[in-house]
Parts: sequence; C-alpha cells; structure tokens
Amino acid sequence: GWATTDTIGAGWRWIAAYGSAGTSQAMFIGLNGASLYGGGYGDDVFLDGFWDISAWHHICLTYDGATARLYADGQEVASEAKTWDLALGRAHIGRQVNDATEFWRGLIDDVRIYNKALTPAEIGEIMRGNPLLAGSPEPSPGAVVDIRDATALRWSPGETAASHDVYFGTDRNAVVDADAGSAEYQGNQLGTSFSLAGLVAFGGGDYYWRIDEVEAGGAVNTGYIWRFTVPDYLIVEDFESYDDDIDGGTAIFLTWIDGVDNGTGSYVGYEVAANGTFGETIIVYSGGQSMPMEYDNTVAPGISETDRTFTPAQDWTANGVTTLTIHFRGASGNAGQLYATINGTKVPYSGAPADIASTRWIAWEIDLASVGVNLTSVSTLTIGVEGGDTGMIYVDDIWLTKP
Repeated sequence: GWATTDTIGAGWRWIAAYGSAGTSQAMFIGLNGASLYGGGYGDDVFLDGFWDISAWHHICLTYDGATARLYADGQEVASEAKTWDLALGRAHIGRQVNDATEFWRGLIDDVRIYNKALTPAEIGEIMRGNPLLAGSPEPSPGAVVDIRDATALRWSPGETAASHDVYFGTDRNAVVDADAGSAEYQGNQLGTSFSLAGLVAFGGGDYYWRIDEVEAGGAVNTGYIWRFTVPDYLIVEDFESYDDDIDGGTAIFLTWIDGVDNGTGSYVGYEVAANGTFGETIIVYSGGQSMPMEYDNTVAPGISETDRTFTPAQDWTANGVTTLTIHFRGASGNAGQLYATINGTKVPYSGAPADIASTRWIAWEIDLASVGVNLTSVSTLTIGVEGGDTGMIYVDDIWLTKP
C-alpha cells in the first residue's frame, strides 16, 4: 500500500494488516517511531529511521514460505528467513489485525493483498499503477523545486500512447476538471517533456499538472494529478542528494569537507552508514536527512569546520534575495561559538550563545549585504565551531530568502 503521515512519534502505527491475531499468523506493515516494520508479532523485518513526514511511500511485505522481504518505494530494505504460520482472518487498513489502538495517523491508498510473493519487477509495476497512463513524473510528486530548477515537466509515456495532452495550473480542482477548452490546457504533443518558461514564478507556491495519454485511435486515458511547489526561497543546500556511495562520490563528507581533509576538529556524517546514507535521517528540519557534524576543539587548531565549494560559483543576488538562512540544531551540553564563512569572510552567529546547545531547530538569518563579499559569485561556504570542548550540531536547509 501507499501511505503518508505528517507526524512521527513514539509507538506503533499500522498502514495495513492481514491474518489472525496470533503469533506469526499475520502480515502487517507500519511504523514504530520513524522505523519501518513488516511483521509479525515480534518476529519482524524492519528498517530503522526510514520515514520522513509528509512524503508518500509505497510499502510492500512479501513471504514465500521461507523468507520475508520488506520493500520501501520499490527497493528491498530488509529480509530475513522466517517460519511464519500465516492464517486467514481479518483484513484491516489503518490498524492491526488485533484490537490494539495502534492507528495510522495520515492517508493510505491502494492497499492490496496477493496470494503469491511478488517479485521486485512486479512491485515496480504495481507502484506505477495503470500502465496506460503517464508515469515517472519529474518534478516528483510533492517535490519542493527551486525556481532555477523548475524548467520543465517530464514523464514516461503510457504503453499505448501516441501523443500527450498537457494540463497545468495553480488550482488543483481546475486541473482535475480541465478539458481542451480550459485555460489549463497547454496543448497536445508527441514528446514527453514540456517547458515551463513563463508559467512558474519565485514563491509561486503549489503547481498542479496532468498528462492525458491519447491513443492512435483517439481514445484518451485521463492522467494522474501531480503537484510540486516553488518556494519563496532559493535552495543552497537541502542535504537530500547524499547517500552511502563513496566510490560514486555522493557521500556527504565528499561534498562537505571535514577535519579528515581540512585539518580541523570536525567529523561530518556517521562512521557507519544507515538507511542508505552517512547523514542523519531522524533529526531533520525537513525532508529525509540533515548533516551531522561532530566537533572537537580540545586539540589544535581549536576550531572545527566543514567546507563546501560551489562549482560553478553561485549568484546569491538572484530573484532579489537578501538573506542567507541556515537551519541548525545543537545537542545538550554543547558549548562554543558557531560561525559561517562566505567567500573567506567570517560571520559569527549573532543569536544567544546557548543556542548551540538547543535541541530545537533554529533559523539563523544572515544579512548578506553586511558580509562585504561579491555575492554574484559565491564559491565557498564554511560552517564552523570554535571554543568549547566537544559536541554535535546538525545542519539542514540552507536557503536564500528576501523580505
């Protein structure tokens, strides 16, 4: 099934369950905190710290009589040999098969039960839905897209599509109801991409789109409604693109250089990857991960820094932006002075010194005009801590904003 939630708290919450309320006699999918579970009853397969709020995820649990496999968004994330004795019984959506008050808090869609263990290819087809409809939308559903990246719509064609009717607008209901005579209709075309030039704006908010697949004989298969958001800020870094692929160059510490290479007391990311990344997947401001930076200022040089180089250099004046916003969170017991360095110019944190020990997210706003550097060509950004002893800070969502 598909599911989404806007809250992650302690305790069990279930997307769907099937079977009997006895030991190893049911299959179920859901969460304990942010961790993903496929069951049963203490004999589970699971993935720690998987779920991010407000995103839709497709979850599948299979059992072939010997091995239980848990899939998230089409990828196998856990497997283990099991001797489950599955039994017929209840089928519940949004709760367990027993009477426990462990209810899902959010939305659920397209829950299915099969009488065989699906293959990964079959799971991928199920995620796609109707093969006659357009799929693989870019931007992805629910994505927050920087205006600089909101250049085009892209999709994969339905199996029998000869051409594509494109609908686009800012009102969901209008896009749902639109036909060829509506303002939302952008025309019919053969290609599977559509330019957004002149149709999106900085801070434009939510945009909705639909691709209807037109077959050679003229039959029309009405498409899904997809949404993306263009925010009122530019994204410098959201930390979402990093994973555990060191050889591929996409581990977080290969972009945000730490003390291993810059000679300071910092250590970015965790020593052992979890959930497919060296980043932090539980303590996040938004999205699926943040950057953890451990600092140790007890030894020379007494500072801890992580450095990022932008290639090519970035224009921090585009769209009238005036402020750099860095979201950070500390840890209890932290001490020291937080600072940022932009193109070599150091900017100390201007808030309360105790904020570095805060366990809530803080938006640190830096007036760019006061920094005194060439803002049209920003090539380096450093985040550092000096003084204090040792500690941990988390950084997420670095934005450029304007009044």
